[in-house]
Amino acid sequence: MKAYVFPGQGAQFVGMGKDLYDKSPLAKEYFEKANEILGFRITDLMFDGTPEDLKQTNVTQPAVFLHSVISAFVLGDDFKPEMVAGHSLGEFSALVAARALSFEDGLKLVYARAMAMQKACETEPSTMAAVIGLSDEDVEEVCDSLKGLIVVPANYNCPGQLVISGSIEGIDRACELLKEKGAKRALKLPVGGAFHSPLMQPASEELQAAINATTFSTPVCPVYQNVNAYPQTEAEAIKQNLIAQLTAPVRWTQTVKNMVTDGATEFFELGPGDVLKGLIKKISPEAITA
Repeated sequence: MKAYVFPGQGAQFVGMGKDLYDKSPLAKEYFEKANEILGFRITDLMFDGTPEDLKQTNVTQPAVFLHSVISAFVLGDDFKPEMVAGHSLGEFSALVAARALSFEDGLKLVYARAMAMQKACETEPSTMAAVIGLSDEDVEEVCDSLKGLIVVPANYNCPGQLVISGSIEGIDRACELLKEKGAKRALKLPVGGAFHSPLMQPASEELQAAINATTFSTPVCPVYQNVNAYPQTEAEAIKQNLIAQLTAPVRWTQTVKNMVTDGATEFFELGPGDVLKGLIKKISPEAITA
């Protein structure tokens, strides 16, 4: 079975999407439609901007979304997903690719999400850290031990690689304890805030209103969602899981395992970069990636 996966924030690079824009009239049409919806020429920043331009959350998230979704659209009849999933932001790309959301609504929600997350980051300084070389259980144990500090598992990326999220004090203390516990690395990431943690609650509430006001349809195939790693096809459940996503961890390891258990043999990554292919190979070495 063919599974398509879509990357999240961090996959962006200068020049992303330019080849699609130049070669495909359909891609050009969608990119120009995006410029119109957003009210600024995001294509200028994607194709010819600076890495700093692309690091702005209000640019990064729609840029990665556009590259991912338009990559699916230009495949035309060759795009026949039997299951889809996306990492964090990539879940919105997956939902549009699977026709649960229209292109226009998907882009508007991604932009609303980016702005809400940016606002939450500015309200309370916070950060994230990558932890390499410990089991999920060991990392969870350290996070649970830090009573009174906000620090939680945020991204279960693959075995031995987990990202934690929380207050600056919480992350600093957790990194010390994780190194003492034997982590090969416990390194703070250059991000603007504590994504997928309780500190994103204000953003989640803001996004909830936008999601509830948006029409969702039954997708053409199951969408494996970050919150619980299970396949979903029911529109109302998809909405509720999407609302919960901002404050809950991304269960990517569990998602890929469930997709393989349910019959996925080939994984195709659509969007900038190939980070997810690398993670999938670590989670399920027998899977074919393209």
